[in-house]
Amino acid sequence: MSRKVLVAGVGMIPFTKPGRSEHYYEMGAKAIANALADAGIGFEKIGQAYAGYVYGDSTSGQRAIYGAGMTGIPVVNVNNNCASGSSALWLARQAVESGVVECALAVGFEQMQPGALVNHWGDRPAPMERHAEVLDRTYGIDPANPSMAMQYFGAAAQEYSKRYGVSPDLFAKISVKSRKHAANNPYAVFREPVTEQEVLESKALYGGLTRLQACPPTCGAGAAIICSEDFARAHGLTPGVAIAAQELVTDFPSVFTDDDVFKVVGADITRVASQRIYEKVGVDPRDIQVVELHDCFSVNEVLSYEALGLVEEGCSEKFILDGDNTYGGRVVVNPSGGLLSKGHPLGATGLAQCAELVWQLRGTADARQVDGAKLALQHNLGLGGAGVITLYEKVA
Repeated sequence: MSRKVLVAGVGMIPFTKPGRSEHYYEMGAKAIANALADAGIGFEKIGQAYAGYVYGDSTSGQRAIYGAGMTGIPVVNVNNNCASGSSALWLARQAVESGVVECALAVGFEQMQPGALVNHWGDRPAPMERHAEVLDRTYGIDPANPSMAMQYFGAAAQEYSKRYGVSPDLFAKISVKSRKHAANNPYAVFREPVTEQEVLESKALYGGLTRLQACPPTCGAGAAIICSEDFARAHGLTPGVAIAAQELVTDFPSVFTDDDVFKVVGADITRVASQRIYEKVGVDPRDIQVVELHDCFSVNEVLSYEALGLVEEGCSEKFILDGDNTYGGRVVVNPSGGLLSKGHPLGATGLAQCAELVWQLRGTADARQVDGAKLALQHNLGLGGAGVITLYEKVA
């Protein structure tokens, strides 16, 4: 059984730096309240709820959701690294599409600590231990650098530069674009413009990447209400946006056997998931007007252009230099400012991407509005690994 799934409402709160936010459950409850108000329904209409977060104790989802309503519905907590929010959305969409419920909630939140992401469980093997072995065989591991994520993507930047002969300036251009887009987003943490020189001269991190090419630890929350056409009709709702297709893909054996750092950072997951989307719906990726993709580091935006099929392999440089990734070009990528400038509260990111794209398709994105947006693509990646690709369409 398969039914059309609509996005009835979305909501989020402005993202903030660690130490400046409310508690996770307060942020989550506010995002839910905003999504319910946007949908025009009460919490009692929700049949199931899914809560995405990474850093938090068990049943943190219940604590956040109870602040918006307590009706005894099933609440499922979801941790899929940085793809947790979109994984919660994937589950909510499945519940509605299958007919199990008529209306479901996906919420994501994160109350982060300052500094680089680190493993909080030093008394047991890390989940990405096998990925780290690939990194060690290819580019080596710096034991003095506390962030493995930084080392994975720094290695990917080195590999991309070596494979395609690009300079570090190319990655810096991504950060400049990100800030330019974020200037029009009241939800973004960093809205001030930066120059390529400032990006390149900011603190060196690893593999040629600098501080302004890495997403900041952030606190925030986002939510989405998913419903069936029958539900929308029965309650007089006109959402205007549907999920045309969605895929969640995890790693293949080649991630551990091919010694390819692009696969370690999820390029293969992204490629497979997006191709399945395009084949299922019959869409050419070049027909998509707006994309929110997972630019946790500047290099990952470049890799994702190619993995998503927006350009051919190795052709990102021309795409960027021609301005085809921004307003006036072929597709507007990360009009929100993306993770680099909007911020990256891990569990909230996927729902914030959803909110941005729904606003774009509705034509309510204000100064960020992409003209004529009818198809929107979302890419949310969790190392270790999980990749969620969602295609949204404008509907009458």
